[in-house]
Amino acid sequence: MRLWGGRMSADPNPSFEQFNASLRYDVRLYAEDIEASKAWAAALQKAGILTDDEFEAIQSGLESVTTTFEDGSFEPLPTDEDIHTAVERLLTERIGSVGGKLHTGRSRNDQVATDFRLWVMRACDRINAEILDLAGSLLQSAEEGLTLAMPGYTHMRPAQPITWGHWALAAFWPLVRGRARFAHARSSAAALPLGSAALAGTAYPIDRQRIAKDLGFESVIPNSIDAISDRDFALEFLFAAASLGVNLSRFAEALILYSGSEFQFIELDDAYTTGSSIMPHKKNPDALELTRGKAGGMVGHLVGLLTTLKGLPSAYDKDLQEDKQPVFEVHDTLMAILPVLTGLVQTMRLRPERMAQAIAPELMAVDLADYLVGKGVPFREAHDIVSKAVRLSEAQEVSLAEAPPEFFEDLHKNFEGDVTHVFNVQESLERRSSEGGTAFMAVRSQLDAAKSWLETAQRAV
Repeated sequence: MRLWGGRMSADPNPSFEQFNASLRYDVRLYAEDIEASKAWAAALQKAGILTDDEFEAIQSGLESVTTTFEDGSFEPLPTDEDIHTAVERLLTERIGSVGGKLHTGRSRNDQVATDFRLWVMRACDRINAEILDLAGSLLQSAEEGLTLAMPGYTHMRPAQPITWGHWALAAFWPLVRGRARFAHARSSAAALPLGSAALAGTAYPIDRQRIAKDLGFESVIPNSIDAISDRDFALEFLFAAASLGVNLSRFAEALILYSGSEFQFIELDDAYTTGSSIMPHKKNPDALELTRGKAGGMVGHLVGLLTTLKGLPSAYDKDLQEDKQPVFEVHDTLMAILPVLTGLVQTMRLRPERMAQAIAPELMAVDLADYLVGKGVPFREAHDIVSKAVRLSEAQEVSLAEAPPEFFEDLHKNFEGDVTHVFNVQESLERRSSEGGTAFMAVRSQLDAAKSWLETAQRAV
């Protein structure tokens, strides 16, 4: 029996019935729907709507319904258009007409908003746990390669020397920000809409604050109309996912390059690569490529829900049925990506010799300019002089590091014999000793701060 069937003189058209139903994807809200129903039953009992016996029957019946979903024996009927309908139907089959009392004072409008918020809260927790694991693996890699010199890149061209530890930490901090975004999305979702009914609130003396406490919400939404229509929490979840997905994509792209034959800075473990069906020599970084590829879908889901919501008036419209599928899919995508990246980072092998070989003397061009600045030359003039030195060395096919003293002396009188120290990679790294720089103590301090954050986050779980 449909919950709204009494109003209609005919059954819905079969094609519309299928189009209208959402059970195929919102069935995964069954645990949240049952949990919220238990809290609602308790509120009805406290308000004197349910007797103690009726309350106990409903609680016992809901436990039985939970088992039906968990053991895989649930079989939907055509009239089960959503998870709320299915749960109520199963409950009534078990305990009789008293099951119909559970819906007193509530609507599927506030039911779905409550269930969805509960699910998003838990989804944020699941994703944040996986982010912590990936963050931990990155810190291990950063510590392993804390002092391993390698080229740093801008515009995908060699720029200045950095270390692997410094680079790995640059991939760590976006995870910290990502975790904060999911924590914010969780807090945004943790406001209770239950008790708002269809849009005008419930006519029964329900203690919404008590329901919020029982279900783990942080607050009660103060306006019943807003409570029904608000999906900002879903947008914030999707934004957190999309921004994390973009950062993971960038990280994956770098590892794809660094593991390629042109770089060979790292070697990916065979367990996270694939071969070619025709080229026997290939070792493809499919795990990283899929990470990069799936970021587009996450961005698309955010834009899609924004577009769905932008034209809706207040309260509930059936368009809001489209809010859950993108959130579910993005959650599932991240829950697939994050453990794979964690394992990939834990098993990849660093290639220090290849990193060192890739550092050309030209990467110390800024150091050469700084050398002149130390001799009193204005930086803009020093920049021009060093640019000429690079151009001249290329024309003469001689490395700056191997150029004779007269090469530099002819360019500017302030070049002296000690200019050769400029091309020492370790000295170049140590010159950048300010906070956030490449000097050993700066990177060590950054690593310590990252470890402290990780330990604090792990204790809070």
